[in-house]
Amino acid sequence: MPQVRANGIDIEYESFGRKSDPAVLLIMGYAAQMTMWPVALCEGLAARGFRVIRFDNRDAGLSTHLSQLGVPNVADAMMKFATGQKVDAPYTLDDMAADTVGLMDALEIGSAHIVGASMGGMIAQIVAAKHPSRTRSLVSIMSTTGRRDLPQGKPEVMAVLTMPPASDSREDRMAAGRKIWTAIGSPGYPPTEEEMTALLEREVDRAPYDPVAPARQLVVILVAEPRNEMLKAVRAPSLVIHGADDPLVPAEGGKDTAASIPGCELVIVPGMAHDFTNALVPIYLQYIGDFLSRVERKKAA
Repeated sequence: MPQVRANGIDIEYESFGRKSDPAVLLIMGYAAQMTMWPVALCEGLAARGFRVIRFDNRDAGLSTHLSQLGVPNVADAMMKFATGQKVDAPYTLDDMAADTVGLMDALEIGSAHIVGASMGGMIAQIVAAKHPSRTRSLVSIMSTTGRRDLPQGKPEVMAVLTMPPASDSREDRMAAGRKIWTAIGSPGYPPTEEEMTALLEREVDRAPYDPVAPARQLVVILVAEPRNEMLKAVRAPSLVIHGADDPLVPAEGGKDTAASIPGCELVIVPGMAHDFTNALVPIYLQYIGDFLSRVERKKAA
């Protein structure tokens, strides 16, 4: 897959569809590689007339890992966050939004539909609010405004998410990944055993193991200020998709996001939690594809 230099880092990306079609940028979430966006979803959107680009965030996959920024104390950061104290972070979500815009610059994309999942949804929200001329539309999936009084993820799920594998071995890393995807998985759209094994093998084998990089991303999420006021400025057509059964980012986060954006559409999917299984691809393709197509029709009218 190709790389470009943007915003001072190297960004690994993959493109589906024709360069002449309207662009869709897919921004993945915390500690996840771009390959978590299903190929079937990317190809499905491309078949509907879009150029789809997925990429690795900084400190993920094959993009630049900022090892020089050191090892954050996650436990201390979480304690400070819980008690309302200031938390220092190696970079910000705004920096990651600038990565996204920098990727667009490098690929000579003037504007794009900005689609983000979980932490990627937070980044997408910032792009839409602070870079309106680059945003054709916003789709925020399984994400939140970061408002402090919203319901938080289940403690047992957070514990699984932040628990390191028993060792650096491939088998233990896959076992840890299985625990995570089981904890946040969609009860109404579960993966097959074959699908789960293929996902774990792909994610473990694709990039060198770097246990510190996710810690930096987690602290970045903890220090982020609530985006409610910022989102009031979004003028691009917007859609929020959220799982009714999300144990990591409860649906109230999606509802608050939609309520903060003028004219935003909201879709709550029963049986969906916090993942991208093959069974969910038709759901995502329906809601995202239909929404983006409506936006393009209105622009062409």
